[in-house]
Amino acid sequence: MGFLRLVGTFVFFLVLVGSSFSAEVCINCHRVKTPGIVKDWQTSEHAVNDVTCSVCHGSKHRSPRNAHLARLPDERVCGQCHEEQFEQFSRGKHSLGWKAMMALPVTPLEPNELIEGKRGCGGCHNMGIKTDEDLKGLRVQGYRYEVNSCDECHTRHSFSEKEALNPQACQKCHMGYDHPQWEMWSSSKHGSRWMAKKMGDLPEAAQAPTCQDCHMPDGDHENRTAWGFLGVRLPLPEDPQWAKDRVTILKALGVLDPETGKPTEILEAVKALRLARLTEEEWQKEKERMVKTCSRCHSEGYVRQQLEMGDRMLKEADRLMAEAIEIVAGLYRDGILKKPEGYPFAYPNLLFFMRTGGGDISELSYIEQVLCQMFMKHRMRTYQAFFHINPDYAYWYGWEMMVKDLGEIRHLAEVMRKEARRSGDGQEGNGP
Repeated sequence: MGFLRLVGTFVFFLVLVGSSFSAEVCINCHRVKTPGIVKDWQTSEHAVNDVTCSVCHGSKHRSPRNAHLARLPDERVCGQCHEEQFEQFSRGKHSLGWKAMMALPVTPLEPNELIEGKRGCGGCHNMGIKTDEDLKGLRVQGYRYEVNSCDECHTRHSFSEKEALNPQACQKCHMGYDHPQWEMWSSSKHGSRWMAKKMGDLPEAAQAPTCQDCHMPDGDHENRTAWGFLGVRLPLPEDPQWAKDRVTILKALGVLDPETGKPTEILEAVKALRLARLTEEEWQKEKERMVKTCSRCHSEGYVRQQLEMGDRMLKEADRLMAEAIEIVAGLYRDGILKKPEGYPFAYPNLLFFMRTGGGDISELSYIEQVLCQMFMKHRMRTYQAFFHINPDYAYWYGWEMMVKDLGEIRHLAEVMRKEARRSGDGQEGNGP
């Protein structure tokens, strides 16, 4: 068997040396090694148009022994043919997914398998353009990191446009704890009509908008929203109470210094990552884009009314959120909560999620876990569900849960203050 294997390898190399590197050579081998990949490629437009393996993967990999030389194509490789889509993608928020994840202070505290291993945050935030510096050292247990964003929606190797236009293509990332857009949309009137249409219970001409219809109209890959993921924007609103509440939230996000109220270096990251609209003009521009999109089905007056109601709902949610932050901030101020290692300020920090320090479980503060849940889970549902036209998510999964969180935080703070007075470890009002 060893001799036959040697002869086979020798013949393989003779083929490569004696002729140009062809797709047939790749296919013959990969039919055995990765048959699913071959079948997907054979059903693709790439196969129809003779876009063969070497176009994307290069021609350095010519045997099983040098598989590591196969190029793993990134978005720029796709952009050589799909230039318009790549340029649109580069301007949209999907292109910043990786950088947004790596900018979070909690990311270095997480298991590498969840980040670079793509079984947690990295499974979705891999979608984002990476620099050569970003790619250095990106290896998980000896495997090269996969760097392409396009195949998050257009699954390799079929790269089907039809698949990417299906709202289920969005489901893997846009669901769950902090951004359940799939659950909200699929159980809304929009989603239920799409399901009915798919099952043949509605005529083909019936209006049933998908994620792509609203956020990527006409195939535009430059997706972005007015409020952004965190639901904050600058400048501050004219309403004095809402302006005060948003300042409190920006302090808890580390964007503003809790003591001086001045911007921190994190504001520069917010600008670079386009996490929030920084001018009224920019915010209005994104809002008008959505008005135009929604007006394809609804009257413009109705659209504006609904969007303004969503804005007011976010204002109400921010009132609850700010009160909760201020309660926890008071515990820091009075020395009842100590500044954990890694925190920039003696102030609650929402971007550490469920952690409050270097990963040591002894440093976790339950009241801050409730605060983070209130922000990342329930506040998200309150305002996102409103814009996704889902009444149950907006009320029971969002607003009412925020009310419950605030009640629990009030109770926990009262208990902690009583305990501090009893033990004498904290002297309220005297600072840390």
